[in-house]
Amino acid sequence: MKTELSQKLFEKANDLFPGGVNSPVRAFKGVGGTPRFIARARGSHIVDVDGNDYVDYVLSWGPMIVGHCHPEVMREVQDAMKEGSSFGAPSPREILLAELVRERMPWVEKMRFVSSGTEATTSAIRVARGFTGRDDIVKFDGCYHGAGDPLLVKAGSGVETLGLPDSPGVPADVARHTLTAPYNDLGALEKVFEAKGSSIAAVILEPVVGNMGVLVPRPGFLEGVHALCRKHGALFIVDEVMTGFRLSAGGACGLYGLRPDLVTFGKVIGAGLPVGAFGGRRDVMDRVAPAGPIYQAGTLSGNPMAMAAGHAALKLMTEAAYRKLETLSAALADGLVAAAAEAKVPVQLNRVGSMLTVFFSDRPVFDAASARACNTRRFGAFFHAMLEHGAYLPPSQFEAAFLSTAHTDDDVARTVAAARVAFAEAAKVA
Repeated sequence: MKTELSQKLFEKANDLFPGGVNSPVRAFKGVGGTPRFIARARGSHIVDVDGNDYVDYVLSWGPMIVGHCHPEVMREVQDAMKEGSSFGAPSPREILLAELVRERMPWVEKMRFVSSGTEATTSAIRVARGFTGRDDIVKFDGCYHGAGDPLLVKAGSGVETLGLPDSPGVPADVARHTLTAPYNDLGALEKVFEAKGSSIAAVILEPVVGNMGVLVPRPGFLEGVHALCRKHGALFIVDEVMTGFRLSAGGACGLYGLRPDLVTFGKVIGAGLPVGAFGGRRDVMDRVAPAGPIYQAGTLSGNPMAMAAGHAALKLMTEAAYRKLETLSAALADGLVAAAAEAKVPVQLNRVGSMLTVFFSDRPVFDAASARACNTRRFGAFFHAMLEHGAYLPPSQFEAAFLSTAHTDDDVARTVAAARVAFAEAAKVA
């Protein structure tokens, strides 16, 4: 497999960008080697600048649920572009997407579009604090909610991949208002509320964690978190930036029967264009400016091209589309487990819908501590062998892989065949 042009570009990029990239995990620090520079993508495949073709399981870290360059999405975006790329004023496309969101998630009574998942989560935190008059928030160890200062305490994703402590640059006075608990541990959360309940504005969580690899909620955990919030007068914020419209038409909230106070969105809601959103209870959202005193604003919020892309993608995600995703994802998961067993490599495969992670561990992985105990050296060997054989996985043990409706049975078969070789390579690593 040729990599010469990617290597040359990476050398240039290192002179221009910190670490040669514009988002940390892309640098391959978690697996070693040179990141591939992507030239183009279509359907379930991406092609790098050296001409190598891969089955893509990164999918721009989740947004491309209908695959790359879907003709209906492209048509709506191009139509929007012809009318103007940004107005800085209301446009009808905002209403079309918002109506579709509320149709599928009626607990989102009002919403505000923003330009990224980070903007959505930091805005939701501000709203919760403004609504409750309290300062503290609770997050779970290993959950990543974007790069906002109060949310970089015990964060997953790139922070975990690079082995960083809580990020320098976050003032201690900010960090002290972020309380943490282990994911899937209601008892620990109860103790946090016992100690600080009257000062807690909100609990924010990933309902299915995707930023420590996929961590699946234990039965009753999500409902228990919500009950503790109600008991102590805190808002329950469900971060669906990754899971929203991916796990079901109603996201993780629809899948698990949750009715949160606030929800945050990104990724699928913009189908690959920069977008985010937050929303929820009418009485909470009516405190947001200009209806209320809690300020939030953004020049590109409600960008017409992003609204068009999101609207087109969500329309394509019918119940039949979700059934297809489930069938493909289950087949891939079963094939990977079988391939690991053939190679006698102990793994844990965690999956919910079209999100999955292969953890190199002989023990169940259910929280940040058990994820950190995995063999990242074996994952690195596995990753590079998969890449060499045409399967592009997230370059970190602590990230989720995704499928799209553009993936095919042939893609899955090709990937499982690659995995047989890749697990054999991983078995050679101590």
